[in-house]
Amino acid sequence: MDATPLGAEQAVQDMARRAKAASRSLATATRADKDALLEALADALFADTGPILAANAQDLQRGRAEQMSPGLLDRLALTEDRIGQIAAALRELAGLPDPVGEVVRGSTLPNGLQLRQVRVPMGVVAMIYEARPNVTVDAAGLALKSGNAVLLRGGSAALSSNTVIVATLRRALEAQGWSPDLVQSVDAWGREGGVALMRARGLVDVLVPRGGANLIATVVREAVVPVIETGVGNCHLYVDASADVAQALEVMLNAKTQRVGVCNALETLLVHKEVARDFLPRAVLALAEAGVTVHGDPATLALAPPGTLTAPATDEDWAAEYLSLDLAVRVVADLDAALEHIATYSSGHTEAICTTDLRASQRFVAEVDSAAVMVNASTRFTDGGQFGLGAEIGISTQKLHARGPMGLAELTTTKWVVHGDGHVRS
Repeated sequence: MDATPLGAEQAVQDMARRAKAASRSLATATRADKDALLEALADALFADTGPILAANAQDLQRGRAEQMSPGLLDRLALTEDRIGQIAAALRELAGLPDPVGEVVRGSTLPNGLQLRQVRVPMGVVAMIYEARPNVTVDAAGLALKSGNAVLLRGGSAALSSNTVIVATLRRALEAQGWSPDLVQSVDAWGREGGVALMRARGLVDVLVPRGGANLIATVVREAVVPVIETGVGNCHLYVDASADVAQALEVMLNAKTQRVGVCNALETLLVHKEVARDFLPRAVLALAEAGVTVHGDPATLALAPPGTLTAPATDEDWAAEYLSLDLAVRVVADLDAALEHIATYSSGHTEAICTTDLRASQRFVAEVDSAAVMVNASTRFTDGGQFGLGAEIGISTQKLHARGPMGLAELTTTKWVVHGDGHVRS
């Protein structure tokens, strides 16, 4: 990792100190205060739809010139409808319970001391992410509702969009009487700004990377601040011997094609050999009609109808997060083989099974070691909004503190509050 220029490091540290100071104003804010702020932010975003779309058009033009993949362009793209959805997500957050102050557990000790473990804000949350201007708003909204300030590094691909969005949010904060330092971007400092965030130990309370495998690996390896690791999505669907074939086809198509450039899209399909002859010809044909290229093992290719989009699968395909209209497909001998394949290649994000066999579903749920496991449902449901958590700051694939979609509660920590009456320890 390159050394961080002193100017960038000092600037980011100054921003983090201002964020820390601003976050204290949220520590005593009521839910009504925070909810009114989120509504105001939503109004401001909607009002600035025109400038945001104009800036996003610049990002998209740059992305196409740099031959950005269709999946990444889809993540980058904003429309009037998407901005409306982003604003609606802020309003949905306003309608959710405030986690701050929630009593996680409590008791009265034999000596009369009263103990409570309560949720409190982290303080300063930082995010490093790529090509996703919607994350700028999601991160700001989640941070503010959970009582935190946020520092953002959104990457060069979405620079124009994020510059306008952050400016909109900061103006709205100030108009509502809050410090604009609750939401800040380090994008002006480029990669050096991101490195400075990773090094701001004691100033940044938690850092969340969200993006491709290289970005996440770099942050996890190089950061000296606490990191919650989000993961790439090599998501699997296993079609069991007992599966309802028509239902499995619908689940597969939705998981793969509903939106390809997202981490909860299906990337690998595993099919039990006993249902392969019935399921796979229909599946490959349906995928081809949707424009999906099947990267299949020999058994899959042998069952593929003539003229469909197919290619021989390689070892790289089994580990791929395509984020495109591509799908790795393999015929497996049984549930054990499916579980072994998933254990070998899964990124720990989301796996699904289609089955009518209760024992098979129970084994799959128990033995698959991923953040989310679906039974007869699309992998696309692994999402904070779909889970009723509001927008998400990311999907954690680690096992400490937070796992799966990270909503409001995952952006809090706890403190012990102890009440006594002159108690002293003997």
